[in-house]
Amino acid sequence: MTTIPMPRRLAPLVLAFALAGCGAATLMPSVHSESERFALARRLHDQGKYDQAIELLKTYVDNNAGATNEDDAIYLLGDSYLHSKSWSEAGAEFERLLRDYPESDSSGAARFRLGEALFAQSRPVDFDQETTLKAIEEWQHYLRDFPGHWLNAEAGRRILIARNRLADKLVNTGTLYLKMRLAEPARVYFVRVTTDYADTASVAEAELGIALADAMLGKRDDAITRLKSIEQRYPGQPVAAKAERERRRLEKRT
Repeated sequence: MTTIPMPRRLAPLVLAFALAGCGAATLMPSVHSESERFALARRLHDQGKYDQAIELLKTYVDNNAGATNEDDAIYLLGDSYLHSKSWSEAGAEFERLLRDYPESDSSGAARFRLGEALFAQSRPVDFDQETTLKAIEEWQHYLRDFPGHWLNAEAGRRILIARNRLADKLVNTGTLYLKMRLAEPARVYFVRVTTDYADTASVAEAELGIALADAMLGKRDDAITRLKSIEQRYPGQPVAAKAERERRRLEKRT
């Protein structure tokens, strides 16, 4: 196949267009003052261009210690890190804002976002949940310190999500003990869910676990009574079907 050579006078133009295309996505507009830098950073943040916003905000914060809007810049920097999934960096900026500017108008949102950054670092449910507990503490702290803030309802929702994770871990641990035929420690974990996490979706499974542990411990009548209660209170749910199946199995025993 014959290759048609490119005319020499067109080659520089093609190269220039290619380079422009490669750099267009990352080209940063020039700024001529710190106020321009901050305004551009805010605009980029609002446009979802968080990586570019981060670079501008880092420089702005470094160059403008004590400025009247430094707290706003720190908050935007933390929020940009949060959207970029740089969780620890986001948390550090929110902590900095809360430490250095506790009276800032952004303090409430920073306290809430700090909980977000912590919860995002939580490990899967079967692993240690220390970070989940810290996130809950931050959101509870936020609700105490900023009643009526616009993120209050969302904080309550996030707390319940985190508490469900903790309850799930307890149920999983209890279930593991049941599989090992260790009914007493299993029961302890299930009871803890019903007492400490009664507001979570894991309560029904925990109640079923208590009934199974009781059956394993020889408390047949108690187990059947509890299973009947589960059937009545959770009709149509999978846990009710499990309870019915276990109840029928126990009732067949003489």
